[in-house]
Amino acid sequence: MNTHSNKPVDTIRDGSLNATIWMNPRENGNFYSVQITRSYKDEHGNWHETDSFSGSELLRVARLANIAYSEILIYRAKDRSSEQESA
Repeated sequence: MNTHSNKPVDTIRDGSLNATIWMNPRENGNFYSVQITRSYKDEHGNWHETDSFSGSELLRVARLANIAYSEILIYRAKDRSSEQESA
């Protein structure tokens, strides 16, 4: 379930798997979180998302988490650079 009211800063896809990166502004700087989901169609052709994965999908989930972590490091570095420029 998506409890964020803002738009994601990035979505990394691998087939039906998605790692969505969210930025949450805080007083002491931005906080980033990741939501990993799998999209699927039900028997009526309607799209849904779940956070449940099969054993064969776990390595892909780990790969997405690794990529998302690297992207967050880049966002944090940009945040620090922006803070230094505005100081």
